[in-house]
Amino acid sequence: MSVLEVKNVKKRFGESEVLKGIDFKLEKGEVLAIIGSSGSGKTTLLRCINFLETPNEGEFYIESEKIFDAKDAGNLKEKTIRQNRLHFGLVFQSFNLFPQYSVLKNVTLAAELLEKEKLKAAKVSRTEMGIAFKRIEKHALELLDKVGLKEKKDAYPCELSGGQQQRVAIARALALNPDVLCFDEPTSALDPELTGEVLRVIKSLKDSGSTMIVVTHEMEFAKNVADHVIYMADGVIEEEGKPEDVFNNPKSEKLQNFLAKSLEEI
Repeated sequence: MSVLEVKNVKKRFGESEVLKGIDFKLEKGEVLAIIGSSGSGKTTLLRCINFLETPNEGEFYIESEKIFDAKDAGNLKEKTIRQNRLHFGLVFQSFNLFPQYSVLKNVTLAAELLEKEKLKAAKVSRTEMGIAFKRIEKHALELLDKVGLKEKKDAYPCELSGGQQQRVAIARALALNPDVLCFDEPTSALDPELTGEVLRVIKSLKDSGSTMIVVTHEMEFAKNVADHVIYMADGVIEEEGKPEDVFNNPKSEKLQNFLAKSLEEI
């Protein structure tokens, strides 16, 4: 059974059609890499999947359950959209950490807010709420340890390198136990020497069975870590397949030119 199924997703901004009908399935524990030139629609697709943009057409399914149909988008309540977002964790290009909070607080904040809302509705005692918050903190510390930053739990974002900030952002995205972890060019804001540490963390998540979508310009990473690769061009999936087929035997002329140019830039 697919964890995520995307059907015929289209997105327009005014007269500009950015996504022209995207279809794919993502299996549990699979890493999907999405590659393509700037303007091909990669980030827009990721933002639609994470409910930061609303598709004009299309459907999303989580484990065969329909969670979005563009035909009904006008009737979607904000609470439903928030619930749908919980299926996904998103790591942005530019970290987007809260500068006023410590590393630990950045990781626990969303989970604490959700738990507080739930426990208030259930009218539990302060003691029970305290126990729940301790559980959230324990989980956050485990995640920080997983990304190699447990010793930085009391530091603030301004005290961290770009690579460390991105690793905190990964821990934060994992804190809500999403079905699918999404990365939007996770190394594009990093110096080359810091890129490796972030890619190593993502690879370790694959090894532990995380299901991921990675929009990336790191061709070697996509080739060596992804289970499936999608090449997007002009708002469509131009070509897709196993990494060895996409990179070693590209059929589309657009993909051939893209890969040739990518190799020139290395």
